[in-house]
This record gives sequence, structure tokens and C-alpha cells, in this order.
Amino acid sequence: MRKPRTLVAVAAAALTFLTTGCVAGEDAGGATGGNPGDGRRLRLDYAYYNFASLVIRDRRWLEDELKDTKITWVLSAGSNKANENLRADAIDIGSTAGAAALLARANGTPIKTIAVFARPEWTALVVPAGSPIASLTDLKGKKVAATKGTDPYFFLLQSLQTAGLTGKDVQVVNLQHADGKTALERGSVDAWAGLDPYMAQTEQEAGSTLLYRNPGFNTYGVLNAREEFLAEHPDLAQTVLNAYGRAARWIREHPRETAELLAREAKIPLPVAKAELERTSFDVSAVPGADQRTVLERIAPILVADGDVKSEQAVRQALDSLFEPRFAQAQNPPQAS
Repeated sequence: MRKPRTLVAVAAAALTFLTTGCVAGEDAGGATGGNPGDGRRLRLDYAYYNFASLVIRDRRWLEDELKDTKITWVLSAGSNKANENLRADAIDIGSTAGAAALLARANGTPIKTIAVFARPEWTALVVPAGSPIASLTDLKGKKVAATKGTDPYFFLLQSLQTAGLTGKDVQVVNLQHADGKTALERGSVDAWAGLDPYMAQTEQEAGSTLLYRNPGFNTYGVLNAREEFLAEHPDLAQTVLNAYGRAARWIREHPRETAELLAREAKIPLPVAKAELERTSFDVSAVPGADQRTVLERIAPILVADGDVKSEQAVRQALDSLFEPRFAQAQNPPQAS
């Protein structure tokens, strides 16, 4: 007797599943990973302040090389969000400012800074068009938007210090970066500790101005990894670092394509993306070391005074144990030309 067609279809589907395995997964951003049944996974963040992450994700270098690994990409809206995801074991490697990495480790998040991905001037203090505020001292008693736990927030504190002020002399309005831009343009705050690309966008589109710039107060862009991940999958960490070296070189050789990628991903005009790219240097050693430590040592007492950490000892212990340079030392190709 001939079998019903529905049973034949079920049997065929089962045979296909057994012989070919599961279909590769896909994250919210559309990037596919390896076979999810193989047990290996790699969870990374991408961010509009991290050009290299956008390039690696878009060009699918990791997916092509790690075919036995399920790769998931998670958007970080800021350093604080990357740290939250690392702390929650939602990602294995995340990109933050150096100061944010120090803060996270000082407060107990078991992460290591494994590389420097760029030296950006990605933050400054911004005031709206026509603002009467002309100097840092004019900020006293004013509302300033900033995202706590990120480089713009620490930039704000350092900047105020140069004028003899502290964070207590202003009203800090804790908003995520994009919301800070909106609040500035709507007049809800008097100033904003900005972050690119939103900072460049409000300059070009709303006539906002940079009240105070100081590239030395930016604490580098760094990659941080969970300690457990590094212990279990050092090969994956090295593969990611190698991709970052490749991306840095690709960006230097393809600046227009890089700016177009950011514009497309962040849904911003191309001139805004170009402005952010021009404020970012990729010709920097990936190895975290003395230069980064010098910057973070200046931040340490500010973190204590602001109450962001328990004690100066906690910050010192975090700084002494934060860097894990061996992966960046073995980076191939090295990102600095």
C-alpha cells in the first residue's frame, strides 16, 4: 500500500535534519553564525563609536574564519551598556572607553582590557546654538546631560576640575548619549557631555558648539573580555584581536567606505560620519600599557571623589590587574602601521 504523502514528507524532513544538522543562527543585526549545535559561541558587541567593530561585522571576517562557531553581535549604545552586558554574561568581548573599563573592574566586574582599538577624540562639552555659556565656569549651577559610567561623564568631571569645579557644582542629568543630544537641542539642559556621532550631528544640523575640547581627557577605546571567556577560549580572543588589526588597516585604506558604513548603520548623514572618522586615530598600538595607565591614573582620584567606587584602594587594585596584553602583543596583523 502506498504511504500517505504527509508521512513521506515528515520522513524526508527528519532525514534531512539528521544528515545536515541545524541551520546556522542569525542575530538581530542579520549576521549569521556557525552551527549552533557545535557548542562553540562567540558574542561580541558593535558600536557606532567603534568603527572597527562595524567593519568586522559588515565584512563577516569572523563568520568566514570561524565556521564552527555561532557568532552573535549585540549593539552597545555606550560604554555603560557594554559593561552591563559583560557583567550579565550577555557578551564575551565588549568595547568601552578606558575609564569605563577601570570603573567596571573596580566595582567587581571580572573583565580584562585586552586591546586598544583606537585613540578617538569622541567627546567634548557641547552647548546649544546661541547659548550664553562661554566658559567652563559658566556651567556652575547649570544642568549638564551626561551618561554616567562613560568617557563623556569622566570628561565632564575632568573638565570641571580644570576650572576649580566638581560634579557637585552642576546638575548632572543622567541620560544615554542620544537622549542627551535631544535634551540639549530641546533646551531641557544647558550643556551636554557629548559623544560622536551624535556630537558631530548636533554641530552640523542644529548649530550646537563645542564649549570645551581636550583630546588628552579622552581615555582611548578599548576591548574588554570576561576573564572566564579568556581562560576557556584564548584562541577565539586571539582571532578577534587579529580581525581588529585587519580592520584598522582596512579603515586607513578605505576612509570613504568606512564613513559610508557608519552613516548607513547609525542612520546619520555622511558628513557627520566623516567628522567622527576624522576625529579618530587607528594608528595606535593595540597593546594596553603605559600610555593608557597614565590616563587612568589621572581618572582614579576623580572616581573616588565622585563616589563611583568604594575606595581608592579598589581603584588601584583594579588598575594593577586590568590589562591583559598578551593577545594584542600577538596580534597579526598589528593595527599600527
